Amino acid sequence: MGYGDEYFEIVEVRAMEVLDSRGNPTLMVEVLTRGGGLGKALVPSGASKGAHEALELRDGDPARFRGKGVMRAVENVNRKIAPAIRGMNSSLQRAIDLKMIELDGTEDKSNLGANAILGVSMAVAKAAADTRGVPLYEYLGGISARTLPVPLMNLINGGKHAGNELSFQEFMIAPIGFKRFSDALRAGCEIYMALRELLRKRYGPSSVNVGDEGGFAPNLKGAREALDSLIDAIEAAGMRAGRDVVLALDPAASSFYDEASGMYAVDGELMDREGLISLYEDLVREYPIFSIEDPLHEEDFEGFSDITRRLRYVQIVGDDLFVTNRDRLRRGAEVGAANAILIKPNQIGTLSETMDVVSDAGSFGYRCVLSHRSGETEDTTIADLAVGLGIGQIKAGAPARGERTAKYNRLLEIEHHLSESDSPQYYGAKLSPRRP
Repeated sequence: MGYGDEYFEIVEVRAMEVLDSRGNPTLMVEVLTRGGGLGKALVPSGASKGAHEALELRDGDPARFRGKGVMRAVENVNRKIAPAIRGMNSSLQRAIDLKMIELDGTEDKSNLGANAILGVSMAVAKAAADTRGVPLYEYLGGISARTLPVPLMNLINGGKHAGNELSFQEFMIAPIGFKRFSDALRAGCEIYMALRELLRKRYGPSSVNVGDEGGFAPNLKGAREALDSLIDAIEAAGMRAGRDVVLALDPAASSFYDEASGMYAVDGELMDREGLISLYEDLVREYPIFSIEDPLHEEDFEGFSDITRRLRYVQIVGDDLFVTNRDRLRRGAEVGAANAILIKPNQIGTLSETMDVVSDAGSFGYRCVLSHRSGETEDTTIADLAVGLGIGQIKAGAPARGERTAKYNRLLEIEHHLSESDSPQYYGAKLSPRRP
């Protein structure tokens, strides 16, 4: 280590088992540097997972947390990772991440667990930022990091995130027609309030029960009924659908796809790939939808190419398709599958690999959308990542439940900090819908 680098030396790494937003165990990791820098990270977990995600290590002991304990991952941090990285320079993020990848020795991080590795990776970055005395977003992106992302707010939950009959997993709003993030967030909250009142009047008190991501989970019969409800809520809040606020979908199509028959079961109707793409085309004509995530199942690169070509004015996002993986993103870019990628650090397992995927996406002309998971924590790392890496869109759920609002509150805090010395920007203008 060079002059002054001794302050960044990792002197302690420790992990413990804590709870996520569903009451399931997850990891909390703390990293301490010689200079007194402390980094603490909590690791999220998804319900709807892509088949090619890095492995989240669980104990499998049915007598404890019904098999979902993470004490094996905790022990891997405390007994294997900690000795390997203690004494390393916390500012050398890539070297530390590579050390853990080599220590694991598997393609999917199944030896140590992607949850163990990511917890350490995030905590290391936070410890280095704290040692340097700068916020994480500035540590990652420098003084040029000043663009706040557009929140894609999941207001109506379906699929695996709710107990209703909706096949599509997420019905979102994106408040794009505002000059500041804080104004856009306020708009999203006001629409959320209007939607709560609207649903209660139309469908009764139980319709405003919330799903995993804070959105309402009413017993609606289909996608159009959900989209109509969002349009009505936007207008009831005094805003213009298609101008101030646009819509986004995450069907999570793998969750309602039958591999044996090649058919999709959508809101009580069976359809093939062509039928499903035609449905999306109809919905895009009828509603101001600017983004569709995982419209087809996770292995259908050909279908993704087709829908990207046919809906050329729509952002087609690959989540389960790409799983924040450079090789799968490159494969998609070669055939024109999707034009955007969802970024979930725990799908790949380290910050360095996450940043590589973001860089690759930019070189391919793909937009990025940074995302939470359905099983979340109070950790706000993704808020800093969005600003630090210049990612213009973020999914953090509805403006409800503390694990969701923690991310939005952190973005408000970042905007406030930037306003004291600079003029923060808001990404909304870049998402103005393009129509034929």
